[in-house]
Amino acid sequence: MTAGVRQEPREADRPRTTRRPRLPTLLALLVGFAGVGYRLALLLADAPPSNSDEATMGLAALHIARGDDFPVWFYGQAYMGTLEAYLAAPLVALSGPSVLVLRLPTLLLYALFLLLSWRLTRRLGGDRWYALLVVAVLALGSDRVVKNQLIAGGGYPELNPAGAALALLTVALCGSGPGARLPRWAAWGLVAGVLLWVDPLILPYVLTLGALLVAWRRRELAGRAGAVLGGALLLGVAPMVLDTLRHGRDPLSAVLAAGGSGTGAGWVERWHGGLVVGPPLAMGFCSPGRCAPWQLWWAPVLLVLLVLAALTAWRALRRPVPPSSAGRRVSAGVRLALLGGAAAVLAAYASSSAAGRTPLESGRYLSCLAVAVPALLWPLWRAARPLLARLGGRGVPGPSRSVVAGVGAVAVLAGMLGTQASATVEVIRAAPAAHAEADRHRMLVDTLGDLGVWHARGGYWTCNRIAFASAEETVCAVVDDDLRPGFDRLPAYRRAVAADPDAAWVAPDGSPLAARLDRQLGPGPGALRVIMIPGWRIYLTRR
Repeated sequence: MTAGVRQEPREADRPRTTRRPRLPTLLALLVGFAGVGYRLALLLADAPPSNSDEATMGLAALHIARGDDFPVWFYGQAYMGTLEAYLAAPLVALSGPSVLVLRLPTLLLYALFLLLSWRLTRRLGGDRWYALLVVAVLALGSDRVVKNQLIAGGGYPELNPAGAALALLTVALCGSGPGARLPRWAAWGLVAGVLLWVDPLILPYVLTLGALLVAWRRRELAGRAGAVLGGALLLGVAPMVLDTLRHGRDPLSAVLAAGGSGTGAGWVERWHGGLVVGPPLAMGFCSPGRCAPWQLWWAPVLLVLLVLAALTAWRALRRPVPPSSAGRRVSAGVRLALLGGAAAVLAAYASSSAAGRTPLESGRYLSCLAVAVPALLWPLWRAARPLLARLGGRGVPGPSRSVVAGVGAVAVLAGMLGTQASATVEVIRAAPAAHAEADRHRMLVDTLGDLGVWHARGGYWTCNRIAFASAEETVCAVVDDDLRPGFDRLPAYRRAVAADPDAAWVAPDGSPLAARLDRQLGPGPGALRVIMIPGWRIYLTRR
């Protein structure tokens, strides 16, 4: 038996600096704190704006906190696990329902993602300055990015930290010695299983990283390690499996139906939404609610980077190395797996009808592209690093072709950070409007309570927000703009409202529903009277 220090995967040309080695780590820590602080400030300003889907997850957390219900799926559907509700339930039990309480776990998940991404970058061979770059890219946050990371609407905030954790575990399992391996196999299986329950969007990463493990450790997997991994995987997906056995639900069919697979949009629209609009939107380049033409430059760059990074990783993987440097092949293999997962995510989205029908809103389906950032930006860093070292007085002159490549890489990185920073500034500017809207909604809930309104009817994006904010003191049944029954995620609310002849109507000021209800205003019995508050109209039946 031999004892030694575990070799961490690293590139052969990583510079061995002795001057101020802690500076980039300290800067990464400061940038990470700034990223978390920026998002905390947004939460305190009620940004990004909440919606009824987030309130539905909040209602699940409220029910869990009370012990009334322990839902497996997001209410009203047979997919997207309720992990966020279980994470928030203890806080809801302590302080009551609020959007801030609901989002605190998602903020912690983002902080964990930053930490894991920094560690993953280092384990994949990146130096400390490259790890700082990765943290800086992930610290910025456009409207779409912070919505994916902070809104507890189900299936997005937890994907990226879990994906980074899977990649780190894969590095450890492929590259470490035989000691203490079974707990790592168990952790890999458990994380993968929970991810598959929460949201199958992460499935491409699970498959590519899993394939790498099979290729690298197939003999080990044929023994106890395989049994441990399989058992942990089953434990992670247990909520989904048990629910399927009990109720006969098919999560896969539900996911395909939600994505609009095969229906509703032509291939040109899908490819434009999936390959032109989607990548800049998901990576933080776009303004709130729109992607200006100048912000779409990242789309072709991403495709080129995917190819270059994959070729770089493949060459490193195929290059013969001595046993003492086997960690380089591990890092190359994991980078290739991450890039394969990102490419599969992009291809699946670009082939879905959602990419063509609603490209701006459906850009959230590409949120897990961020998991691959440490691998994706690697070719840019390799090209830029010699030039940056030379400018810092630490490099030696290189061939002109290397200088040109370095200048191009630095320009792309600067453009990337600059575009992301511009989109981040726009989010900050929009925060006061989000805070004002949240104040108006709090006034609405308080007014309903003061009026003794315990049952109401309203639009889909109104109802569950009222129910969650009032801790279900006021419940709401969904109607469309023609006053016909809509989609109630909790059918019990409709039954309660139907039993109350004095149920109110609630509509945003200036909405089609408000215009429809205004036609029923009048002085006689059975007609409606309206109570107006900023942003909202409450309609009560005259008796």
